[in-house]
Amino acid sequence: MTIRIGSLELPTGAIFAPMAGFTDAACRHLMADHGAAYTVSEMASAKAITYGDQKSVGLLRDKDPHGIYAVQLFGAEPETLGEAVRIIRDKGVTFDLLDINMGCPAPKITGSGAGSKLMLDPELCGRMVRAAVEAAEGTPVTVKMRAGWDAEHLTAVEVAKQCEANGAALITVHGRTREQMYIPPISPEIIRAVKQAVQIPVVGNGDVTTAEEALALMRETGCDAVMVGRGALGNPWLFEEIRAALLGQPAPAAPTLRQKMQTLREQIYDMCERKGEWTAMPQARSQAIHYMRGLRGAAALRRACATLSHFEDVDRLIEAVYRAQD
Repeated sequence: MTIRIGSLELPTGAIFAPMAGFTDAACRHLMADHGAAYTVSEMASAKAITYGDQKSVGLLRDKDPHGIYAVQLFGAEPETLGEAVRIIRDKGVTFDLLDINMGCPAPKITGSGAGSKLMLDPELCGRMVRAAVEAAEGTPVTVKMRAGWDAEHLTAVEVAKQCEANGAALITVHGRTREQMYIPPISPEIIRAVKQAVQIPVVGNGDVTTAEEALALMRETGCDAVMVGRGALGNPWLFEEIRAALLGQPAPAAPTLRQKMQTLREQIYDMCERKGEWTAMPQARSQAIHYMRGLRGAAALRRACATLSHFEDVDRLIEAVYRAQD
């Protein structure tokens, strides 16, 4: 189960996917502490960094990362990407892996030629990787991509070959095209085709919400690991379950309701400590909603999550959760 990326040896387990608005330091640390093989920052614009935007640099900075930590950049110009990598290094941003986003489907990203729009130009993808590798000075460079742009442009295999040829150390493949966004089931055959086409490790991404689904995706595609995103929000214990399954160990005991609520409280407290209550609490609403999944009265509890404004509101929410389960 060991995966090596350059000089790094990844611990057995699933990888926590980057998600805009969710994968701040508090969330990443929580997932790492529950067994994520590594975590990835929210993506930051390479161009914005070269223009001196400190907010973009701040998205990547983690003063006390838990476990192996990757930063993710997006862009469409190799020279700009390379310059951005050098800038964040000069500014003291520490990271173990550098990830290039070639999979984001959001129009505001693809409109600039970045994200999944890069899948239309495999040669450019290779040059992006080469520029990042040269600027990273030995830090492994990874790529997160999609199956392609649309059904007529399933370019994942060609892009993967270009990335490998230009120095990428690992590739993550989301088994949908940009056109498909997040709706239909993933296409495991695309992930399998990429795995068969390259020698570097390949990570399968999409639709993994249980340990059984993680194992099934690995068996069906031959991929070396899986990446988990939304399925772990409100459920960091999923990483412990996947790790146990991969090691052939008994499934860990499911968390109690009290453990879930304590974890929710600790996560939001950490957010407030890092960002201040004014900034953290609006963001905490969407995190809290995921902890309501499967609870009695979940609809009303989710509405209560949307009203969180001060940290003391979290305790009132938790009390409401306990009352609803009686």
